[in-house]
Amino acid sequence: MAEAARWSLKVSRETDIALRTLLASRGGKKGDLSRFVEDAVNREVLRETVRDIQARNLDADADELERLIGEEVGVVRASRDSTGRH
Repeated sequence: MAEAARWSLKVSRETDIALRTLLASRGGKKGDLSRFVEDAVNREVLRETVRDIQARNLDADADELERLIGEEVGVVRASRDSTGRH
């Protein structure tokens, strides 16, 4: 983790026990709670981003979207191939 920000969070006692039990069952180590919260937040941000994009493109022409996606995938592949990364 590059530069960490400190958060103060409040959750129900039940949520605290459930999460700490889950982490302990996985052989919990120092930092697991922070990693769990960060991963959960990142997943939710990604979900919301996808929902926003889907809503924004709801009326878009499917063929046009496929064409645009194909172009962008081609650009990324060409860039990756030219750098020798696979």
